[in-house]
Parts: sequence; C-alpha cells; structure tokens
Amino acid sequence: MITLKNVVLRRGAKVILDSASVTLNPGEKIGLVGRNGAGKSSLFAMLNGSLHEDGGEFSIPAQWRMAQVAQDMPETEQSATDYVIEGDIVLMAAQAEVSAAEASGDGDRMAHAYMELYDAGVHDSQARAQALILGLGFKVSELDNPVNSFSGGWRMRLQLARALMCPSDLLLLDEPTNHLDLDALVWLEAWLKRYQGTMLVISHDREFLDAVTDVTVHIEGAKLTRYGGNYSKFEDLRSEQMALQQTAFSKQQEKIAHLQKFIARFKAKASKAKQAQSRVKALDRMEKVAPLLAEADFTFEFKEPANLPNPMLSIQNAYFGYPAPEDAPAGTPPTVIVQNVSKSVLAGQRIGILGANGQGKSTLVKTVARALAPIEGEMIEGKGLNIGYFAQQELDVLRPADNPLEHMIRLVKEVTAAGKIGNQPTREQDLRSFLGNFNFSGDMVKQSVGSMSGGEKARLVLCMIVWQRPNLLLLDEPTNHLDLATREALSMALNEFEGTVMLVSHDRALLRAVCDEFWMVSQGGVAPFDGDLDDYQKYLLDHAKRQREEAKKSSATAATAVSAPVVNSPEPMENKSSGDRKEEAQRRQRQSDATKPLRKELEKIDQRMQALSTEQSNLQDLLTRTTAAAEIAQTGKRLKAIENEITLLEERWLELTEQIESAAV
Repeated sequence: MITLKNVVLRRGAKVILDSASVTLNPGEKIGLVGRNGAGKSSLFAMLNGSLHEDGGEFSIPAQWRMAQVAQDMPETEQSATDYVIEGDIVLMAAQAEVSAAEASGDGDRMAHAYMELYDAGVHDSQARAQALILGLGFKVSELDNPVNSFSGGWRMRLQLARALMCPSDLLLLDEPTNHLDLDALVWLEAWLKRYQGTMLVISHDREFLDAVTDVTVHIEGAKLTRYGGNYSKFEDLRSEQMALQQTAFSKQQEKIAHLQKFIARFKAKASKAKQAQSRVKALDRMEKVAPLLAEADFTFEFKEPANLPNPMLSIQNAYFGYPAPEDAPAGTPPTVIVQNVSKSVLAGQRIGILGANGQGKSTLVKTVARALAPIEGEMIEGKGLNIGYFAQQELDVLRPADNPLEHMIRLVKEVTAAGKIGNQPTREQDLRSFLGNFNFSGDMVKQSVGSMSGGEKARLVLCMIVWQRPNLLLLDEPTNHLDLATREALSMALNEFEGTVMLVSHDRALLRAVCDEFWMVSQGGVAPFDGDLDDYQKYLLDHAKRQREEAKKSSATAATAVSAPVVNSPEPMENKSSGDRKEEAQRRQRQSDATKPLRKELEKIDQRMQALSTEQSNLQDLLTRTTAAAEIAQTGKRLKAIENEITLLEERWLELTEQIESAAV
C-alpha cells in the first residue's frame, strides 16, 4: 500500500502538503481532486520520484511497477504501432536479453531469454498495441503511419496508449481525457474499469471520475482527506462534513464567548480568580474548530443579446471540408468531409453535436463560425447574427507576451473597426472591472498570458466571448482546461443564456445539462440523433466492439496466411509416367492419412477459439455495465481463465500447423 504520514512537501517557497496523511490500498481506483494549484500534480511528482518529501514519512512498495503518461511531445519516425509496443518495458527488457544471450552464444541463457520473451507477451504484443491505438480513435489505415505525421493532440494519445501498454501495479493518469473525443473517452472508461492495479487519476470530468474511481482524495489547505466513493459520493459526503463543521464551529464560538465573558468579568476579583484562571487554561487547551472556508466560487453570465434573429442560420445543400493545399497541383479538388447538409439553426436552440472521431464535427462548427468557407451550397445568416466562437485551439491564438487587459483593448478596437460595437463597456477601467468578473483582478490584469495556466487562458477566452454579447455560441471542446468549479459555472451560464448554443464536448455532464437535442455527424452527413447520451454511449460501445471484431478477423486472416501449411505443388501429371503418377498419388494419400488427425484437432481448436472469443467479448461488455463488486470479481476471474485457455490453444495451433507443414515437405 501507499502511505503518507505527516508529510511536508514544498515546491520552492510554496508549501504543497503540510503534515498530510493518507493511506491508499492495493487495487483501489482513486480520484485526486482539488482546485487548480492545490498540488495534485506535485503529489504525482512525489509518487513517481521526481519530488521528495521535505518531512514526514512516505512509502510505496519497492516492487511495484509504475506507469504514467509522458508529458513530452514524441519526435520519431517510428510507426505508431512500434512506438506503442515500446511502452511495454517488460517486453523491451526481454527482447534486449534475447539479443544479449544470442551474442554470448550461451545456450542455457538463450533458452531462458526466449522463455522470458514469450512470458512477456511477444506473441500478441502487436495485437495489444493496435487494440489500444484503435480504441483511442485512430483509424486502421494509420497504424503504420510515422509518429511525426500526427498532430500534437494525436501524439499525446499515443503517449497514453504507451502508458496503458506498460504492465503496471500503479497507474498515474493526469488529465487523460483532455485530448480525447467522446468515443475515445467511452472506450478508455471501459478499459480502466478492467485495470487490475492501483490507479490514481486527476481529472475535471465528473462523469469520468464517477465511472472509473471508487475512492476520492481531496487536496485542500495543504491537507489530504480520503473519502470512500466516487466523485458524486465525495460531493455528498463533503457537503455533510461542511455542515457538521459549521455547526461545531458555531457551538465552539458560543462556548469561547461564554468563557471569555466569565474571564473578563471575574479575573480582577480575588474570590473568583481561581475559577477565572481555570477558564483561561481551558480556553488555551481547547482544540479550535477551523471556520468553514468554502472554496471560492466562480460564476459569470452571458449578457442578453442585442437581438435574436430567427432563424439564426439556414444551411441549404451545403458541402463542408477543406480547400486544396496551396502547393497542390492545379486542378486538385477540395477535400469534402460533410456533404449535402440542409439544416436550420433557430433562436434558443441548444444543440449538442455528436459523432465519432474524424467524422467532421469540428469541420461543421468551423464552417458555421466562418473560419472555413463552404465548398458548395448556401449558408444564409439571419440579420444581426453575432457569433461567439470557442475553438479547440483557441488558447493557441492568444498572444503569450500580452496581458489580459491588452487582449481586451485590442478586442475593443477590432469590434469597433468592424462596426459591431454595441453598448459594451469600452473604457480601460470598465475593462478592468469586466476582467475582474472572471477572476482577473489586481496584478493579474497585467500578467503575461504565456505565464498563465491552461485554465486561466480558457477563462480569458470566455471573458472575451462574453464581452462581445453573441447571440449564437459555437463551443468546440470548451472545457479541456477548465477545473470542475469553472465547468459548473459555464454550465450555469449556458443554461441562462438567451441565445442559441451549438456544443461539441466530451464532457457528458455539460452536454446533459445544456443540450436538449443532438445532431449526429456520421458517414459524411448530419442527421438528428433520436436518443439521449446514454443511447449514444451504447452506440459508441457497439461501434468499438465491431471495430475490435474486425481487427481480430484481420489479424486471424493474416496469421492464417502466414502460418498456413505450404504444400509443394506437384509436377504436371502429363510429364510423369504411369508408375510415377501412382507413386505420387500413394505419397499424397499417406500424407493425408498422416495429417488427418492433426487437421481434425486444428479444426476443433479453431471452433473453440471462436467460442472463447465470443464469450470474452460478451464478458467485457458486461464489465462496462455492471457495478456489483461480486459480479465484477467473478467476471474478471472468468476473463482471466479464458485468456489463459486462448494462450494455450494458440500455442497448440502453432505446433499443429508446423507439424502439418513438415509432413507436406
């Protein structure tokens, strides 16, 4: 188990933990929560050895293998599959030992090395790696693409796949969902539910925490408090605790006031001096109950739009995509992602945009936001349409050297030049006050954006959007860098917003709270999705299951093609004498008789493996639906037994095919 006892941890002059204690048991799935800057990442750094405690006692089992997502951006020409396979450090060590053993010429060492390599899972390492890559949203056609050919967000998904590929007893995940779409997020949840080690995860996605954790550790005031249960349970327990603390504090304040009143009244009287002195000692001995210091709430609101055109937007037979690159040969056609879209966006609508990764959600939003022009068709905007657009890469367009006040002043100039200024506040003092509503107060208005956290940058972008008083909000993954309190504030503000919202997000809590209808971007089109988010999650799991089955079939076909017995083609019969033909026929008959039992056994193994694979898929789906501990344990044991049996059957299958191949020579 992991134990912290009266631990003190500092980062520079800042005290992150002060006499903090907590115990984490093997196999627990722990959510680590707290406001931005509370010290969650610093605690991770202590767990992985990057930081050392400044006081107290900290212990972690020495034999535990640890896995975590590397934060550096990978730069390599390796294929995605090979890069992820290298995340299996046990397999890499076994392969290194095989190379060393072969170089030494020591037969015993080579035998042991090959046995360790097999035990490390070399036979299915490629299949395991590719299952992780596909689950995280990559296409089959991208499995062999160089890592450097992917964008930053996709490379971070490969870093996550490497961490999941690594055999581990302790898994540390710091905001693992930030670069994921909803389909990849649903897959990751299912995978983490099956993980058998101890897991600590930092996340600001409450539904994700609810799905994958059973313990919550809260960092507040440099202390660690453990709560049994997931995030929702933690909220309930914490509310009760805060109410009890407030009651205890109020009662103690009354008692202190009574003691002080007695002391003040009688300390000068000789007859009461002894009693007054005992009250002073009682007051000194009293263990003070801390006052309730609730975490600072953050709220904001969207101002009432100046007007509400209806419809906001009319899309007629439109094709969305990207123009041909500037350096492409003349006549190169544009790339169409979504086609033949005819939709109307009405005043007051709350639209959630769903769709698997790569289907065109962001392309649709970018085109509505005028960041892309439609390739064909019409987009008719309502008179007075004023769009507030939060793009996935919006934080990248902020100017790192400028401060929040300079960003606001520049925005005022741009809006004024475009003739879109309304009755927004434009004086510098007004802008300072407006920034203060988004927790940019005092010296923060002069702090360079480059030195701010991702959450602070996201708040600045929201501030700039709100100031413009839009009537149509286009939000593409707005919560990626927001903590739970800010996400809650955004949800409340969107619910009170009187205009129209179009939202792409993997935050299901936000989608549930804000959207009352959904559009599905799929197979090159846009259509209403008749169902809720639970229906959509089931759709995604079914889709992932079909992908896994297709990948298994492809692997099985490839393996059969590689391992199928090779029968030497006989010479043409017309070139042989009668005796030769008779001898050839007899030889083939003997060969057939000799291999008949082997082929029968091979057929039975194929049937058994197919049945086991079906049962395995059904049990894995069951794990994503059940919450009963006994049923989870029983299902896990059966899955382990199936995995072991499949391994043995695969070994026997290889032996049989080799024997059949040898008999054919």
